[in-house]
Amino acid sequence: MTWDRRWTLFAASLAVIAAFFFLREHWQHALGFTPYLILLACPLMHFFHGGHGGHGGHGGHRHDGGDRPTKPGDIT
Repeated sequence: MTWDRRWTLFAASLAVIAAFFFLREHWQHALGFTPYLILLACPLMHFFHGGHGGHGGHGGHRHDGGDRPTKPGDIT
């Protein structure tokens, strides 16, 4: 059986509906896992984003230790 777009949409819709009813009945238990999910998000972000550093220049700050944002015409 081949999965085309309609079957994928049907399966995703069914999963969302099932998750809604499950969470509606077990909301207190689900909220108990929230701190662990937040802690689990940290290593996952490091795994998928590549850790610290890299991508230099985020936020438009200088790399010489200064905390003054640079402007397009600034001479550093």
